[in-house]
Amino acid sequence: MSKFAKKKSGELPAVSTASLPDIVFMLLFFFMTVTVMKDNTLKVKNELPQASEIKKLEKKDRVITIYVGAPDDQYASQYGSEPKIQLNDKFSNASDVGDFILMERAKKHQDLQNVLTTSLKVDRNANMGLISDIKQQLREVNALKVNYTTYEGDAFNNLKN
Repeated sequence: MSKFAKKKSGELPAVSTASLPDIVFMLLFFFMTVTVMKDNTLKVKNELPQASEIKKLEKKDRVITIYVGAPDDQYASQYGSEPKIQLNDKFSNASDVGDFILMERAKKHQDLQNVLTTSLKVDRNANMGLISDIKQQLREVNALKVNYTTYEGDAFNNLKN
């Protein structure tokens, strides 16, 4: 007499799918909380220069970004081929930079308003006169912490072309 009875048929029981909706909703909530929506649509060509001494900005909530470059191909017929300034999703002049900085500063929390960094993402082919105008506007609104966004690499590669 044996203690254990052998199974009579070799069929496996059906896999329970009762927990499948829980897993699907858990994945859905995970991606909803982790996903970051794209802030701006880039309307200018933005081939960043290279630099050897770079430092990553740690806190993105303290950064105001200004893009500079020639308008993208779909906007070139309307705005020409000269480098333009993109503030959020609009093309702007250098005179609008000060108001933009003040408006963005006002949107930030009170504690962050004094530690904001202005990040300039400037195309490598943009002229320095436009950058000087932007920097002058930043000085007028007392936005003195400026960052130039670059790729890591040899700075002498910027001279090629």
